[in-house]
Amino acid sequence: MTLSSTGTRGETVATVPSANSAVDTVDVAALLERGRTLSTPVLRTAVERLAAPMDTVAAYHFGWIDAQGNPADGDGGKAVRPALALLSAEAAGAGPEVGVPGAVAVELVHNFSLLHDDLMDGDEQRRHRDTVWKVHGPAQAILVGDALFALANEVLLELGTVEAGRATRRLTTASRKLIDGQAQDISYEHRERVTVEECLEMEGNKTGALLACACSIGAVLGGADDRTADTLEAYGYHLGLAFQAVDDLLGIWGDPEATGKQTWSDLRQRKKSLPVVAALAAGGPASERLGELLAADAKSNDFDTFSEEEFATRAALIEEAGGREWTSQEARRQHAVAIEALGTVDMPERVRAQLTALADFVVVRKR
Repeated sequence: MTLSSTGTRGETVATVPSANSAVDTVDVAALLERGRTLSTPVLRTAVERLAAPMDTVAAYHFGWIDAQGNPADGDGGKAVRPALALLSAEAAGAGPEVGVPGAVAVELVHNFSLLHDDLMDGDEQRRHRDTVWKVHGPAQAILVGDALFALANEVLLELGTVEAGRATRRLTTASRKLIDGQAQDISYEHRERVTVEECLEMEGNKTGALLACACSIGAVLGGADDRTADTLEAYGYHLGLAFQAVDDLLGIWGDPEATGKQTWSDLRQRKKSLPVVAALAAGGPASERLGELLAADAKSNDFDTFSEEEFATRAALIEEAGGREWTSQEARRQHAVAIEALGTVDMPERVRAQLTALADFVVVRKR
């Protein structure tokens, strides 16, 4: 497996050819579309339970309507989590429809976090249009996020089965870890230095925990034992770390037309993402100069007026210090650990190939 990170802004961040030739025949786009097709009607029904105007605000967030309330065909995201939840059910020998409530619950929690994250980070764009707080105000972003979180648990618990209770416990644990990760992320923005270990712990909570849940929740609903569910979670956890490592690369070097965010978006928010933390830990002239600039940035009253050139300088120093290459290598390592975990679960080879292909997709993307 090889991985490249030397391209310019907008080029593919990573190249991870699979060792499994069966993966080459997997249509990842079809897997993602199946996740959307099976989960979206149930997701819409859940959102329709919300009181006005929260139902409309949520519909705008999901891309179903525009800011004026007209029907829209917006970008609803990659739908990786729903696809994984359905495959999780199949890994346990159940049909993909068994995983639908889990897919919807995970997607509701994920979007709860996006609504709150956009507000906390001050992000004005998501999926190529204005974020909810920008259009409908901060109060609605908070309320709708809270409502989606509550709906996630309702969708599972109303199944009324023992398996649903087990799935809900996993979802609530993952949600708590996700919130822990967001709190860590915010606190790190105000620190001059964060260790690589601290950054990986934060990203494991913020991204890895929910993706891990998506990879086990369908299996749990399908009656899988805890050992199988835990192993699928391990696959999802390391896949989440690979996913976040690529996200961190895109947060600095991603093409805004592909990501739907501003240029140098993570640098604008002073995020201590993996490329930044790895560069600061590397030592050497570029690392030291970067540390000096970031320390000054933290005290600057003019940070919001920085030019593109100033952010480009910081990105160049991160790359020169090795932060970009280290993060690319970390994405590759986490991807390999995820695939290794799959090898210990007894499942249909077709499903194993599909899970492997989705893992490859996660680290070979531009948005």
